[in-house]
Amino acid sequence: MADRMLTPKQVETEYGVAAKTLANYRWQGIGPSYVKTNPSKYGRVKYRRSAVEAWLNAQTVQAGGTAA
Repeated sequence: MADRMLTPKQVETEYGVAAKTLANYRWQGIGPSYVKTNPSKYGRVKYRRSAVEAWLNAQTVQAGGTAA
């Protein structure tokens, strides 16, 4: 089964990370990997579900402050 592509709004709905926060993360280069359908600044942005989940897993912190 192909990895489902999600819009920033769908990521917000399914994972609770605001679309505006994702835009800021893209600008800062710290968020999940994304696909841009057109190289211009007006290209649509999509996220692979697996990329979002991998990024969220990498953000997980164990009790006591150590990375998972």
